[in-house]
Amino acid sequence: MHRIFIISDLQVPYHDEAAVAGVAQMISDIKTEADTVVTVGDEQDFQTISKWSQGTALEHEGSIGRDRDTTRQVFRDLQIEHTIRSNHTDRLWQQVARRMPGLVGLPELELENFWGLKELGITHHPKGFEVAPGWLALHGDESGTSQNAGSTAAGLVKKTGMNVVCGHTHRLGLVPYTTGIYGGNMNTLYGMEAGNLMDPLKVSYAKTFNWQQGFSILYVDGADVFPVSVPIINKSFVVEGEMFSW
Repeated sequence: MHRIFIISDLQVPYHDEAAVAGVAQMISDIKTEADTVVTVGDEQDFQTISKWSQGTALEHEGSIGRDRDTTRQVFRDLQIEHTIRSNHTDRLWQQVARRMPGLVGLPELELENFWGLKELGITHHPKGFEVAPGWLALHGDESGTSQNAGSTAAGLVKKTGMNVVCGHTHRLGLVPYTTGIYGGNMNTLYGMEAGNLMDPLKVSYAKTFNWQQGFSILYVDGADVFPVSVPIINKSFVVEGEMFSW
């Protein structure tokens, strides 16, 4: 059996540095060579090139390079091996295409090169990917979203016919979807939302929160996959009976 650690919605520089350090310490303590660490999007916020920043002081903050370097360090700390596309990281090519189309195709402005993923040993999946047998890793914005934790992922389950782990909603939830008749031909698929590792005190654009800090783990035993949601509660979380706190 091996583990796949699923991290979502860091949104550097709005990440919770202490929570990230706690998760990184856990991974360092228990990860084996067979285990994998995956992010399911929004690793960097790209707030200075957001459409919401246009015409504001944020657009002139000049922090994108610093945020990029911090994101790279977070990748190292969490031992990330795979990333996927997401709406926040799409901002890089979207804004180049909209504002400076003459720069489209410049290799340095492609996300994989901007982050230096090859140097970090990270594989980027621009359309998501099958992260475990029968499990898709998606960002979560591929279809409609729900305010109910787990329901966005459950919707993607019904549309893809596969188990789905995603982010985007900042919520932590696991929702099963079972089909069958008269107790036969039973089949259960799971939609899992992987929470977030943001610091809500850094987020000025949200006034109310229906978010949950946390991450997820897929335990893989051959073709069988066992999903586990790990909530962060009062600066602590528990993995396999061990508490990690800060």
